[in-house]
Amino acid sequence: MTKLGNILIPVDDLDKAIALYSGALGLAVRFRDGDRFAALDGGGATVALVAAGERVTGDVTAPSYKVGDVAAAVRELTGAGAEVVREPETGPHEIRAVLRDPSGNVFVLYSSL
Repeated sequence: MTKLGNILIPVDDLDKAIALYSGALGLAVRFRDGDRFAALDGGGATVALVAAGERVTGDVTAPSYKVGDVAAAVRELTGAGAEVVREPETGPHEIRAVLRDPSGNVFVLYSSL
């Protein structure tokens, strides 16, 4: 089953981003991984603030979908017209791949380690 898990938002300064999204917007911080990543409760999907070291989609905001098998999902989606931007790889907390749809929109597939 595929489900929207995260919205990846690239940020330049994690402290300032957390102050805005948590302090001013009111999203609760679920966890923070140093100066690389912070997960905030977006009410059904996680708002993932990603600093330079975790910008797997570059400088664009992108949805991230949780799937059971990343490699199998990549094969199915490329067969349907998606393009692989980053092959499946093991990240600090998950296996992930980055794809682009036929309209140029970038998205991530991931599964837990």
